[in-house]
Amino acid sequence: MPKSLKLKTASFVYDLGWKAALPFLHRNERLREGFDRRTLKHSLPPKADVWIQAASAGEAKLATRIMDHISPDKPTRFLLTTNTSQGFSELERTAYRLTPNSRNVSATATYFPFDMPSLATKALKAVNPKLVVLLETEIWPGFLMACKDLGIKVIIINARMTTKSLAGYMTCPSFFKLIAPEEILAISPDDANRFKTLFEIDKVSLMPNIKFDSTATAEIIPYISNPLSSIFKPKTPFIILGSVRKEEESQVLNISVALKKERPKTVIGLFPRHMHRIEAWKKMLNEKGLPWILRSEIENTVPFGHIVLWDVFGEMFSAFSLARAAFIGGSLAPVGGQNFLEPLAYGVTPVIGPFWSNFAWIGNEIFENKLARQAQDWEGVLHELLEISKKTVKPEKVKNHFEAFLEDMRGGTKMACEAINRNLS
Repeated sequence: MPKSLKLKTASFVYDLGWKAALPFLHRNERLREGFDRRTLKHSLPPKADVWIQAASAGEAKLATRIMDHISPDKPTRFLLTTNTSQGFSELERTAYRLTPNSRNVSATATYFPFDMPSLATKALKAVNPKLVVLLETEIWPGFLMACKDLGIKVIIINARMTTKSLAGYMTCPSFFKLIAPEEILAISPDDANRFKTLFEIDKVSLMPNIKFDSTATAEIIPYISNPLSSIFKPKTPFIILGSVRKEEESQVLNISVALKKERPKTVIGLFPRHMHRIEAWKKMLNEKGLPWILRSEIENTVPFGHIVLWDVFGEMFSAFSLARAAFIGGSLAPVGGQNFLEPLAYGVTPVIGPFWSNFAWIGNEIFENKLARQAQDWEGVLHELLEISKKTVKPEKVKNHFEAFLEDMRGGTKMACEAINRNLS
């Protein structure tokens, strides 16, 4: 069967599936916002030279960084799209802030249409872009089919793909070869190999992850200037258990009990990821007989040996500047992890568990360089926290090591902008 006929057949079948699903999608609270724009019901997206698709808030921040740095040779209109309300808010702010500027750049933001080939074709004909840019893992079959059918060039930037995703795509390998993009810039050799396996194209190269360009170290807050110095005595032995998710609470409770036994005078800062878990933590700490106090109720200084149950927003960074060690949660249960680069920005070596898929973009180099530590269970986390906290390492040394690491990992934004300009010419 000729390629064009295969695409038309796949497009027709896929379109039917979407038509059947649309009435049910309208009931989805998350998708209901912007539903008319997702279905092109009342209006079409505006004309643009480049269409950048960023799935959600994280990818939208990457799009923002690109828009803040790109300098085309001639006036260039960008259409920025996303699938989520958080992503839309980010892109809308970016588009508004760009007007005016001296870099020949203008932008508008809207929701990405549902991945229905007929909708994608309608949107692409209205926008008439010279180039479509997909960020990270944006493989939309209907949209890619429409781009291929209309002869619109597609590139994927900051590209990443898990082994699990590749296995899913490889259930229909011949189809993905038909809709392959023109160029892919992947963030690791493993990601590059997965994209090569899926699309069977030669134009797959490596780039630094754009996210490292926006990762910054912070000024370590001296004790006398720290807002928390009023409740912490100088040189208080202080360990943070931060961003703790519900799914790992029993394991973090075990760490707290063991820390209390091993280091009776240590103060533990316990930061639940979600404030509605404070009441549950009160009950768990009481059942274990652990001394605790709510952060909001501290009037003098924290007694040694107590757990501070943090029920106040916005103080974790100040806490990092006082801590000797920090565990970052979301990593002792398979929930994706939390950003464990944040303690490093303040000179604190972070410890995580085995689960960090949402931050796999950081790469194993962070552990190979001994900037962060990873353990396979709560007992391993405990061991690492005890090891780190018993050594006297100046925060400035950790911070400087982290800055040197970041210097080698940066440059992704520049390469992304070069790729867009190159494919536009």
